[in-house]
Amino acid sequence: MDSRELQYVIVISEKGSFSEAAKYLSVSQPALSQYVRRVEDRLGCALFLRGSQGLKLTPAGVTFVTNCLLYTSPS
Repeated sequence: MDSRELQYVIVISEKGSFSEAAKYLSVSQPALSQYVRRVEDRLGCALFLRGSQGLKLTPAGVTFVTNCLLYTSPS
C-alpha cells in the first residue's frame, strides 16, 4: 500500500464523508469512493459503514486508521 492510500483513508475518517474528503484532497467524490472500495477489496473487509448519517469506521477501519496514523507520523 502506498502513502496516498493511507492518507485518503485517514482524511475520509477525519472528515466523516467522501464528499468533504474529496474536496479537501482535490479529487472527485466518485473516484475517491471507488478508490476506497478497491482498498477494502484488497484488504478483504469494509473500513467504513456507509449510511444516511454519514460514514463511521468499522472495527477493522479503526484498527487500520490507527495503524496508518502510527505509520505516517514522524518518528
